[in-house]
Amino acid sequence: MSVRRVALLTAGGFAPCLSTAVGELIERYDAYDPSIEIIGYQYGYHGLLTGNYIVFDEEARKNAGVLKNFGGSPIGNSRVKLTNSQNLVERGLIKPGENALQVAAERLKQDGVDVLHTIGGDDTNTTAADLAAYLHENGYELTVVGLPKTIDNDIVPIKQSLGARTAADQVSRYAQNIIGEHRSNPRMLIIHEIMGRNCGYLAAQGTADYHNWVKEQQFLPSAGLMKERWDVHALYIPEITFDLDTEASRLRAIMDEIGNVNIFLSEGAGVAEIIEEMLEEGIEVERDPFGHVKLDTINPGAWFANRFALSIGAEKVMVQKSGYFSRSAHSNAYDLELIAAVAEKAVECALAGKSGLIGEDEENLGSLSAIDFKRVAGAKPFDVNQPWFKELMEEIGQPWEPKPVELP
Repeated sequence: MSVRRVALLTAGGFAPCLSTAVGELIERYDAYDPSIEIIGYQYGYHGLLTGNYIVFDEEARKNAGVLKNFGGSPIGNSRVKLTNSQNLVERGLIKPGENALQVAAERLKQDGVDVLHTIGGDDTNTTAADLAAYLHENGYELTVVGLPKTIDNDIVPIKQSLGARTAADQVSRYAQNIIGEHRSNPRMLIIHEIMGRNCGYLAAQGTADYHNWVKEQQFLPSAGLMKERWDVHALYIPEITFDLDTEASRLRAIMDEIGNVNIFLSEGAGVAEIIEEMLEEGIEVERDPFGHVKLDTINPGAWFANRFALSIGAEKVMVQKSGYFSRSAHSNAYDLELIAAVAEKAVECALAGKSGLIGEDEENLGSLSAIDFKRVAGAKPFDVNQPWFKELMEEIGQPWEPKPVELP
């Protein structure tokens, strides 16, 4: 396949892989054929609709490795769904009566793009699939190759999404400072709220990382520096069930004994109950263009704090959110290696004219391949039956049960 111009875009929420992925793709195309022009649509599909892009010039191509030292995205993100016409009209991205897929397709034609790399989660890449299908139906063959980004690690059938492992690392780093606040007041309750809309992976992995960090430290009980005060006392994620009254009794005993309680909470835990309460009270539940509840408007951490503070006798409550801290970090060594492998495969598939989402396919022995966009979905639940998770919960001392799987 003859490739003259390649376009990159990053979309959705940030993850510790975007800048690295952009850098890796630029380096690999430049090494293969410096004559291939590379552009980056700014702010994801927002830039595609508005024609806002940058051209990676000779200096950018020569020094693309610098991007791996930073978090965030050098070309910017946004939450834009090409099939949500009403939202796009309200934001001024298309005119009333226009088809966003057609607008995007015409822009790609006008810009002479042969390959489009989408770096994002399931929404980003299923939107890319919609766009590719529309282009095909209308006689414009565009190769669309996605790279799987999400700190939740919840893309079907991707074994490990880019940036998720780094984000868990950062959850632990954040906690190493925040939990130090446990002696700032008698009977202190700290709730560490961690991102994770439908999937508890990030909270579980980040909590395990922090718990293991605690086990590695040297403490000095005779001076008041106690492991028990620094450790995790509860972890709540969407994939497990727990009884709030039973937990309140257990945590009250911990509070009485050591003087503080540390709870690690996936923001998706308890969301259904919170939404139900809001609707009963006549409060509108805000949603983003993809129909997702805006979790920052319902404050899961505050909800749990209100439920536990009185029952465990907390004198002071502190809710801290590690989300923006963890998702904007630069890639760690694990992700640098994974992103490099995925980027290499992405360029290989793009040059061969093969569209799909690049990742380790859980349904195909974990092989790194281009997965048909039709097989891609979101909201993959975290597997609570993994030995390391069971060990973590046993060491915390928290009773739990897997949440029953809802059959379609």
